[in-house]
Amino acid sequence: MSPHNRFRAIRTQHLLEAAEDYTELVAELIEKKGEARVRDIAHMMEITHVTALRSVQRLKRDGWLKGDPHRPIELTEKGKKLAAQQRSRHELIVKFLCKIGVPKRSAEMDAEGVEHHLSKASWKAIERFVKS
Repeated sequence: MSPHNRFRAIRTQHLLEAAEDYTELVAELIEKKGEARVRDIAHMMEITHVTALRSVQRLKRDGWLKGDPHRPIELTEKGKKLAAQQRSRHELIVKFLCKIGVPKRSAEMDAEGVEHHLSKASWKAIERFVKS
């Protein structure tokens, strides 16, 4: 793979990770508060309002989120699927880590990074392990 293609692949992966995190958070906010707003995202992610707004706008452009300015943010069908997948992956990683002796609080924190970087083979192996 050429360096140009490698860097493009890395940028694409980082954009997908952001979409995963944001859709998961929007789904969680809607579930807990009945709505998701940019200010809530900024607060939960500990980022500036402007950073959250720009990310939300990009995710709307890319088809993950929808909503009008000054209105609650909604997930598109594509966004709902991604959020559900991320929640499922997060829960699986937490179960796996707890099963091997990691304290629940640490497992929750560790899952935030791990859930973005595993191959399909690793996911299947972890699923088998957790079910056993």
